Amino acid sequence: MAYDADVIVIGAGLAGLAATAELVDAGRRVILVDQEPEQSLGGQAHWSFGGLFFVNSPEQRRMRIKDSHALALQDWMGTAAFDRPEDHWPRKWAEAYVDFAAGEKRPWLHGQGVRFFPVVGWAERGGYDAQGHGNSVPRFHITWGTGPGLLAPFVRRVRDGAARGLVQLKFRHRVTGLSRSAGTVDTVTGEVLEPSAVERGKASGRAVAGSFELRAQAVIVTSGGIGGNHDLVRANWPERLGTPPRKMISGVPAHVDGRMLGITEDAGARLINRDRMWHYTEGIENWNPIWERHGIRILPGPSSLWLDARGRRLPVPLFPGFDTLGTLDHIMKTGYDYTWFVLNQRVIGKEFTLSGSEQNPDLTGKSVRGVIDRARSEVPGPVKAFMDHGVDFVVEKDLGALVRGMNALTGDSADPLIDEEELHRTIAARDREIANPFTKDLQVTAVRGARKFLGDRLIRAATPHRLLDPKAGPLIAVRLNILTRKTLGGLETDLSSRVLTEGGEPLPGVYAAGEAAGFGGGGVHGYRSLEGTFLGGCLFSGRTAGRAAARAVN
Repeated sequence: MAYDADVIVIGAGLAGLAATAELVDAGRRVILVDQEPEQSLGGQAHWSFGGLFFVNSPEQRRMRIKDSHALALQDWMGTAAFDRPEDHWPRKWAEAYVDFAAGEKRPWLHGQGVRFFPVVGWAERGGYDAQGHGNSVPRFHITWGTGPGLLAPFVRRVRDGAARGLVQLKFRHRVTGLSRSAGTVDTVTGEVLEPSAVERGKASGRAVAGSFELRAQAVIVTSGGIGGNHDLVRANWPERLGTPPRKMISGVPAHVDGRMLGITEDAGARLINRDRMWHYTEGIENWNPIWERHGIRILPGPSSLWLDARGRRLPVPLFPGFDTLGTLDHIMKTGYDYTWFVLNQRVIGKEFTLSGSEQNPDLTGKSVRGVIDRARSEVPGPVKAFMDHGVDFVVEKDLGALVRGMNALTGDSADPLIDEEELHRTIAARDREIANPFTKDLQVTAVRGARKFLGDRLIRAATPHRLLDPKAGPLIAVRLNILTRKTLGGLETDLSSRVLTEGGEPLPGVYAAGEAAGFGGGGVHGYRSLEGTFLGGCLFSGRTAGRAAARAVN
């Protein structure tokens, strides 16, 4: 029986596009299938902020950031905390990825026309010892053009391949099975869904118009994770984090459902580290949603006072931007599934960035004027829109009104969880430390430390001041929800992206990349991420899978 292509790629997100582009460069014939319509080409990466993890980059050096391969590897391993037998390949992938991030990653992207915002961000600062979790130095590089800007060269390469007759793009093709001929997985079957004209990110219909069967010498699975499927998130919720949240909002569209992981597992693949996942603790409901339960993550600076549902400060070092998973662990032990930021207009104007391409029109549109206007504005437009319309925001001139609004928002007015006098004492104690150069408040120390870095002083960390200073604008409280995002586990793969079986042997003909493979190996991040590593993980593993499959087929 003749093959329809050399390779079938399942999933048209960033990893799938990277794999397909490499296959085209090798002259291979590819069929790229995706259950969503063509307008969703690029998948989740389109909605991303475009953050990338580089090591010792020109941007870092210009900002006098001293980074090195050894330091980055120390940070990665301390953050990942690999501790399982099945971490063999994830550890190998981690070492390979740090090599990539410190080596050819940036020149490879730069050569394709990708450019980067000059100010490097400092995400996941950790706050523990030198060998523990976190980035020792700023490494978060924002793509000029955000997610769409990063996708552009790979979309171009794939469409060029289609124009040359090397790529067939088959949208609205939902895979339901993988099967073998003569021992090799070479057949992909599924359903053809009815056409859909919904805009990108909106839920597309699931009415079936037909069926399909396609054959190729190799199959690459790049179908993403489980973040849009809350039932599956809860089913895989780690015991170490207690009971899953009653309420979660979604950082990804509903079609990120994890179906293909189960299908590949049924075909003989080994799925590892299911309980490792990366959900954000600073989620707010989108006042202008695109998909169901659409949430946006706040990328906070260090100054907001972080409180639990009862108004108590979170423990050290759970400050904004320091330890996502540690904060999630703490929250789940409080008995509530939300927390609060309390701040003022001066802090929100300087320190709040909203994750996502649509929330950053200046960066996404590559507008220098827009970036300058944002820096000059009292509160950036997208943030101001949430202050005005967001259901999680309370804005008041005095603390009493703010506390009443917080309790009303959570339905606790009759038996308030937050006591005004107690919260006033907490904030006033913090404010007294601002005038104390010998402060014992470690968050105040962290803010002062952040401002020693030029990037934070310019755009990320407000000048230390009293939160209750009336000159700093109205007080603001933001209810923070658990926001589903990334699957850190996935299909186990070797360093050639070949999917492995329970016996540790390659599943003949099957490769995996991107989130479906835990961004490499079945979980390159271990338990925690250093941030800026998800898009890069898609690129690295997608490139690896495409090149390996190209070598393997005739």
